[in-house]
Amino acid sequence: MTTWNVNSIRTRLDRTLRWLEKHAPDVLCLQELKAHDDVFPFEPLREAGYHAAVYGQKTYNGVAILSRCEARDVELGFGDGVEDPQARAISARIGDVRILSLYVPNGAQVGSEKYAYKLAWMRRLCDYLERRFDPSDRVVLCGDFNVAPDDRDVAQPEQWKESVLCHPEVRAALERILDWGLVDSFRLHHPEGGVYTWWDYRRLGFPRNDGLRIDHILMSEPLAARCASAVIDRDERKGKQPSDHAPLYVTLED
Repeated sequence: MTTWNVNSIRTRLDRTLRWLEKHAPDVLCLQELKAHDDVFPFEPLREAGYHAAVYGQKTYNGVAILSRCEARDVELGFGDGVEDPQARAISARIGDVRILSLYVPNGAQVGSEKYAYKLAWMRRLCDYLERRFDPSDRVVLCGDFNVAPDDRDVAQPEQWKESVLCHPEVRAALERILDWGLVDSFRLHHPEGGVYTWWDYRRLGFPRNDGLRIDHILMSEPLAARCASAVIDRDERKGKQPSDHAPLYVTLED
């Protein structure tokens, strides 16, 4: 199971296809598609052996779930009656697991309208979990959460501590989501920190390893008990035209 903010599926299609061929995950959750459904590359992905459940948006946002077996009970958004034009959440049942692909708002600047939207969106996610599921269910949240859980997940904590990615308010909002009954799968296997999923394109962020861990796979306890490994594919951030995020993938024992 993998999550990856591809930062434009059409720009990164060849990379995505190569990654699928190399790793053959059962599920790949994508974020920041930057493409509406009518231009999403369904056919190349189908030829690669993957079905796609897509919630696209032109130019911005967009999320998808790619899977070996066809997704069932696909749901777009949170179904809470809130009018939200941004395509940031899709969920589906794959086998006996409910999987969510999420692109949490960045928030721009602390105190801005976009920051308030981010906090409200994360509260809506909490409400959705409480309304739809029980912590004993098999539920996985995959995505770009735009939150580094704590200073272990930030190369330069002092530089980022008051930012929308590390502010105490957003960290508390993420903690509330976890407190519903989820486990940070990567932290489970790498408690020491110092490993990142995102590096700014600017200021030599990647060569300097000046990164943050803001992409997560959060699992309910029944699945976390089966989580055998969690890996960030740092190599995918290298080469020509990479996304600014690296894929994160986990392996579950049968």
